[in-house]
Amino acid sequence: MKKIAVLCMSILLLLVVTACGGEQGGGQALSEDKLKIGVTAGPHEEVLEKVKEVAQEDGLEIEIVVFNEYVMPNVALAEGELDANSFQHKPYLDKFKEDRNLDLVEIANTVNFPMGMYASSIKDVSELKEGDKVGLPNDPTNGARALILFEQAGLIKLKEGVGVAATVKDVEENSLNLEFVELEASQIPRQLDELAAAAINTNFAVEHGLVPTEDSIFMEPSDSPWVNLLAVRTENKDDPVLEKLIKAYHSDEVKQFIEETFEGSVVASW
Repeated sequence: MKKIAVLCMSILLLLVVTACGGEQGGGQALSEDKLKIGVTAGPHEEVLEKVKEVAQEDGLEIEIVVFNEYVMPNVALAEGELDANSFQHKPYLDKFKEDRNLDLVEIANTVNFPMGMYASSIKDVSELKEGDKVGLPNDPTNGARALILFEQAGLIKLKEGVGVAATVKDVEENSLNLEFVELEASQIPRQLDELAAAAINTNFAVEHGLVPTEDSIFMEPSDSPWVNLLAVRTENKDDPVLEKLIKAYHSDEVKQFIEETFEGSVVASW
């Protein structure tokens, strides 16, 4: 019985030491030469394909995982199914982290997608009529961005100081009594025929065959502050392999690809 007790104590001690050693290891480390990165379909995917090509020259292999909405790329990253993602701007990341208590952090700027307003039957915002239905994304940050866009277009006036926290309840002046229809961002292009106009994120606009610089009836300025970024788990932010990723993304080859491919609809932000 004494030998059995000693054996049990030894196994228990080994388990405790192993567990402590795991904690000191700093969590889930990244591979030195391979990354799994999530993107949304469209321009983010196209740009990352070019980044992948450049990174290969530096010995870094990138596996691209494509999503068609904005929720799962952060969830998958937080759960360890991805090593990084590239699809969102900082206000969206900050709000998502706060709402879901996720430990994610940005490590570099990527590109800017100036948001535009689109319509099927009108060519200018001045053609909007009393009571028209206008679509916008239903997530808090892109919804606020759309409202700021509507204000820039002279359609509404928001309460002073609401900024990126704006909601439809913060519309102080709406001279045309426009009806704001909040929809999931990826669905807005499909609903465009049922609306007088709508604010559409550039990646979804391009995915549905729209050319922002040609088809939008109003567009954010190219120096819009809604810069997109690369995000990782906070525990991995100093992993050396991420330096290779940033180097590839911020290369002259990728910048030239963006300029030639998107002609101002997508802007390099480094």
